[in-house]
Amino acid sequence: MKRWFLRILGSLLLVVLVAGAVFYLRPLWVSDQLLRYKMWRQGVRSHYIELDGHRIHYVEAGPGNGKQLLLVHGLGSRVEDWAELIPRFAGEGYHVYAPDLLGYGRSEKPKDSDYSIVEEEKMVAKFMDAMHLARPDVIGWSMGGWVSMRLAVDYPQRVRRLVLYDTAGLYFQVDFSFDNFTPKSIDEVTELLRVLEPVPTRLPDFVSRDVVRRAAENGWVTQRSIHAMTIGRELMDFRLNGLKLPVLVVWGKMDRLIPPVTGERLQQLVPQARLEIVDGCGHLAPRECPVPVFAATKEFLASEPATAGGRREWPK
Repeated sequence: MKRWFLRILGSLLLVVLVAGAVFYLRPLWVSDQLLRYKMWRQGVRSHYIELDGHRIHYVEAGPGNGKQLLLVHGLGSRVEDWAELIPRFAGEGYHVYAPDLLGYGRSEKPKDSDYSIVEEEKMVAKFMDAMHLARPDVIGWSMGGWVSMRLAVDYPQRVRRLVLYDTAGLYFQVDFSFDNFTPKSIDEVTELLRVLEPVPTRLPDFVSRDVVRRAAENGWVTQRSIHAMTIGRELMDFRLNGLKLPVLVVWGKMDRLIPPVTGERLQQLVPQARLEIVDGCGHLAPRECPVPVFAATKEFLASEPATAGGRREWPK
């Protein structure tokens, strides 16, 4: 009996040691698995589809006959960053679709793609065709907002209403280094968090090292996207007069990456747009402050006729 107990105890200790080593060496992988399990428990299902010969990952949730809602993530992001919002929209009767853009998340990363806004817009349009999305509401976050704005301008008949979270796509004065999006040191990870978060998270060094390792593996995709965006040919400043559908703009008041003044200028360029400012939140407002972001979006998508113009501020 004693020998049996010692064997069981030894096995358990071995499992704990292995799990601890995996977490120490690959904390981001462990975090991803836990987040994906949480999303699965909430009814979010993961799938793959082939588009133009490329394997694209996406998730969906909500009733099959629900109102169609398409979510487009941002630079260096992936579908898991929508984890706070997808179950909320699904719970309100939306059938939610969220793809990993080409090169991001679990989607294929072809070496011959430039990962430009135009390239990603084409992928999203093809994804809509494959999913038979007739005229969904579209939400774009950061770079995904840029992709979504372009989609709505090029194919206005394909989008019912447009929601933009801390969106890129207009010219603004940059006061940070784009190299920080692919950090090569712990200090650069700290600087990236300073730009993204109003109160930067203090990551343990072993987590920061894993961020650096992942950036070394996949950062070339992000850098290609940045190169395509910073050339300036795809900026929307002079194309937004073609945006006639209802638009909601939501911005974190403490966004250091793309300042709220950019959202104000966007509203000036699109007179029917409504601007919602969320206090205490930065560029990651949909993840940091999901309650007010969801409330503002839900109200806008349900309003009949669509809420237009004006500005409102939300507490965190």
